[in-house]
Amino acid sequence: MSYGYSQNLVEANKKADAGSLGVALGRLCIENGIPVGIIAETLGVSRSTIYNWFWGVTVPIRAHNEQIERFIARHKKRK
Repeated sequence: MSYGYSQNLVEANKKADAGSLGVALGRLCIENGIPVGIIAETLGVSRSTIYNWFWGVTVPIRAHNEQIERFIARHKKRK
């Protein structure tokens, strides 16, 4: 079950560096209501890791970049 995103996370994501792949992923997920658990499971990382990417606290390691880019591209095509 998804409970949505907190206002604090949404605001922090808006202020974070848009050039970060993790922040871009966060913006897509927030806009489309995609639960963090789905992303974490897809990428094989913890939910905490995903939240840190969304907040702009950390950036994804290179090994995840291609998966993230494909995920973003797939979901942008749906719009």
